Amino acid sequence: MPPFRKARASAPDGYFAWEAAGLRWLADAQAAGGARVVEVLDVRPGHLDLARLVLTTPTAAAAEDFGRRLAATHRLSGRAGVQGERAAYGPGPAGWDGDGFFGPLTDPLHLSLRPHPSWAGMYAAERLAPITRACRDAGVFTPADAALLERVANRLTDHDTGEPAARIHGDLWSGNVVWTSAGATVIDPAAHHGHREADLAMLALFGAPYLETTLAAYDEAAPLADGWRERVALHQLYPLGVHALLFGGGYAAQTLAAAARYG
Repeated sequence: MPPFRKARASAPDGYFAWEAAGLRWLADAQAAGGARVVEVLDVRPGHLDLARLVLTTPTAAAAEDFGRRLAATHRLSGRAGVQGERAAYGPGPAGWDGDGFFGPLTDPLHLSLRPHPSWAGMYAAERLAPITRACRDAGVFTPADAALLERVANRLTDHDTGEPAARIHGDLWSGNVVWTSAGATVIDPAAHHGHREADLAMLALFGAPYLETTLAAYDEAAPLADGWRERVALHQLYPLGVHALLFGGGYAAQTLAAAARYG
């Protein structure tokens, strides 16, 4: 079967290398029982070749297996993949230097990978502040809207669970989970050291097959901190803001409605 080639002449320098590094980092966790990851066959400045996946219908059993495997991926937090190693929040995959990208290949945004000792500090400085500023400058947010997001950013310590950073996919919306005969397989990551609840919030953002089954299996394998359901919209603020910036429509209102719960 021929490989699946991702290619775009206008892709930013390093885009395909960034994605390949994330896939390989996540694949290291797959070897330890983590989520299945599409295989990288070749990467060049202008393209990325991946093993071609054959799609099938999602099942509850596959969703349960995915939940357990995702929990195993998240448990591997250190840059070198050493279980239990305390890693900073923010940095990208082991071996990756510099920042990364987030968003569609047609219009990816810069993703800061500066390290922070806490999730609250990283999320405020490297996610909410940049997307709030970009949306305000583009006229998507009014100054009052931006002030609301800034208030939320200033209160993130109230919602910080204090957990170690996890090895996360970083863009785990349902379109980046491919259901195959082998089970759920992830593609298109923005992989970095982040909060494990962020991956679960992304799965919920646009809905996913058998989502509650996946979440229950995850919580059984790696129990989540109290109140995690109340933090789902908080973790969705950054991807919602990205959608507001890139696509407009109702995403700005959705972002602000989510922010109002915390600001």
